[in-house]
Amino acid sequence: MFFCRIISLFFAISVLLSSVPMLKANALSADDITAPSAVLMESETGRVLYEKAPHDIRACASVTKVMTLILVMEAVDSGRLKWTDKVVASAHAASMGGSDIWLEQGETMTVDEMVKAVTVASANDAAVALAETVCGTEEEFVGRMNEKAKELGMRDTVFKNCNGLDEEGHVTSAYDVALMSRELIKHEEIFRYSGIWIDELRGGKTQLVNTNKLLKTYKGITGLKTGTTSKAGSCISATAERDGLSLIAVVLGSATGKDRFSDAAELLDFGFAGFEMFQPAVPYDAEGRINVSGGMKDNAEICVSAGKAVLIEKGRGASVEAETVLPEAVEAPLTKGDVVGRVIYKSGGKQIAEYPIAAAEDVEKINYSGVLEIFLRSLAG
Repeated sequence: MFFCRIISLFFAISVLLSSVPMLKANALSADDITAPSAVLMESETGRVLYEKAPHDIRACASVTKVMTLILVMEAVDSGRLKWTDKVVASAHAASMGGSDIWLEQGETMTVDEMVKAVTVASANDAAVALAETVCGTEEEFVGRMNEKAKELGMRDTVFKNCNGLDEEGHVTSAYDVALMSRELIKHEEIFRYSGIWIDELRGGKTQLVNTNKLLKTYKGITGLKTGTTSKAGSCISATAERDGLSLIAVVLGSATGKDRFSDAAELLDFGFAGFEMFQPAVPYDAEGRINVSGGMKDNAEICVSAGKAVLIEKGRGASVEAETVLPEAVEAPLTKGDVVGRVIYKSGGKQIAEYPIAAAEDVEKINYSGVLEIFLRSLAG
């Protein structure tokens, strides 16, 4: 029922993030990952599956552009930007060094082309041009980046620029990168860019080759962003999906680009080998009708809609147990949508999900006029 889905959307507690911050399957030791800092996160639930110095404060180079792209995507979603809008490169944008597409002052490209340049080729100049288009100046845009970081719970992060060039005080952590990567991929349009291997701009005069080499070597890879500077080392936030399981592997501070790709693949392999998404079934005793005391009806229809799939260790689906918590009766009045019970799912003795059981209809409290009306209708019948 549509109504049940709405109830589930607003009330279901599909995961217990605060009480179970990290799941463990087959062991993956700190020595297995060469980078000094790394995190593996499941994107749907935000569960951390592996961590190594997750809150170490570090530079992240062009992985910074994940946040830049979040704000651009939000501007597009809100209608403040269109993909076909023209972006004019300022002198400031054209002055950027490092990875760029050699924008000249006054040169124009569409938002679509600029986002492609940022995502595929990690173009610093295009990132600044987009930032200025969204907020007027890079400085104001960076302020909004930091506001968004706070909104996402990124407590280890301070942005000083929008492209990740080394700058004193421009820092984050592997955990925070995972958080903002999770936010970016909610905008599924980003995959239209992050999955590009080779493309072009300026009518074929400028070639773009993706900096994420996992696109050519890793099954299920969908993105997301690499970065390299002398201060940050080699970094990556790699996203991949297989069989409905979506993972984010963050690696910061690798000694070489090869090491970061190897570590990211190791993390993703660990996640796909050890975990899966499980859709709980609704138990038979959680649906039907519930007795109502003191109401114009003796009972009311109830419903429960299991929400999104939950994360479990691979192969543990058969061991998931469901418990229905439902009183024998509820007191009137009852309004459609009132939560009257719950279904609790457990695996290995630990709660993994909880969904509400809700009334699917109204039941008024018993009253004289209502009883009289029912009586008269029965006589007329």
